[in-house]
Amino acid sequence: MPGSVRQNNMFEASPFDFKQQGNPFPVTSCGRRRNLGSPLFKAEPRRTIGRGKNFNKVSKNKSAEGGAAGGGMTEKGVREYRRKNPGSKLQTAVTSKNPSKKDAARRKSFCARSRNWKSERGLAARRRWRC
Repeated sequence: MPGSVRQNNMFEASPFDFKQQGNPFPVTSCGRRRNLGSPLFKAEPRRTIGRGKNFNKVSKNKSAEGGAAGGGMTEKGVREYRRKNPGSKLQTAVTSKNPSKKDAARRKSFCARSRNWKSERGLAARRRWRC
């Protein structure tokens, strides 16, 4: 190695070993860890029917309202999500005809954000929110 003895001593093995134990990602030549696209955990499927149903089924009926309109999480699904993610503030859709001022603002915000949703599920969600 070129350089002085002092410079070369910087690269000698340290008495302290700072390697992480049990890290699932491989170490690259520069010492960084790289995720090669493999997930650390398998995501749960979004179920619309059967055991563990968390999402409303997308309805073919265009005039359906509330949970029948589909395109969103059920109240049970929201409770389960909040239980698994403490501190979450996830809420269900604002579906009432006369919402409070705060809920009306939430609905208005959602409708503005979702204006360009053209998929079947997106359109169902907008119907459910009464956008």
